[in-house]
Amino acid sequence: MSRRRLRPEELDLWQQVARTTRRLTPERPERQDRPPMFAEVTGMPPVTPRSPDVPADFQIGRMAPRAPVARDVLPSIPERLATAPVKMDKKAFQRLKRGKLLPEGKIDLHGMTLDRAHPALMGFILRAHGAGLRLVLVVTGKGKDRDDGGPIPVRQGILRHAVPQWLSQPPLATLVLQLTEAHQRHGGGGAYYVYLRRER
Repeated sequence: MSRRRLRPEELDLWQQVARTTRRLTPERPERQDRPPMFAEVTGMPPVTPRSPDVPADFQIGRMAPRAPVARDVLPSIPERLATAPVKMDKKAFQRLKRGKLLPEGKIDLHGMTLDRAHPALMGFILRAHGAGLRLVLVVTGKGKDRDDGGPIPVRQGILRHAVPQWLSQPPLATLVLQLTEAHQRHGGGGAYYVYLRRER
């Protein structure tokens, strides 16, 4: 197929059409050697970088003193129980903390696994409350330190940490009025006083 040349009247018509058209995409700006600085774009004065403040006793190659690594973000059990609000009579609570009140019942969970200890504790608390007891002792033991230094810390005393959680969940939460660590004569950090509500 041979190409035909445009006649002069066709060429004039084409030029008229070409003058009335608009570009679909805007023209790209000419490339700059570098992107504009922030100060040029905003009109703000340029900021001159200042040299960092170097301590007077700085020496190259000397290591910074290492702070002790504290991985435990949750307060310890004694701290959490100490900050818990006192719901029982304040005078009785002070006597309880000093070990002056004698527990009316006791369960020893020491050495049990979690799946055996949980139902045993639940049954004991339900029976004690049903019998009208007010103060019972739950022995958990302090537990062994099984932390092998991995990235996730393992708490010492699995039962010691699980018992307060179990006592704060239904159905036991409605029966327990106060929970605190036992006095040294009743087991100290390896046991809990559980003060039960009166049966209605």
